Amino acid sequence: MPDAHASLTLQMLEWIQQQPRSYTEVLDVWHSTCPRLCIWEDACAEGLISCEGGGKGFVTVTDKGRDRLHRTQ
Repeated sequence: MPDAHASLTLQMLEWIQQQPRSYTEVLDVWHSTCPRLCIWEDACAEGLISCEGGGKGFVTVTDKGRDRLHRTQ
């Protein structure tokens, strides 16, 4: 069985990559206060996503994030 955290991380990366997503939109959908499912925070810490312009900017998948997506397909 795939790890739930890894599966959700991939789902988030795919979702962000589909179209430009604002920081606010991403946090509304992916922010969690549950310490076991901190997908957004872990993706930021791992360098899988980037947010240019802070809270008014857009979130993008980094090269490292795209590599993670391609390895799992």
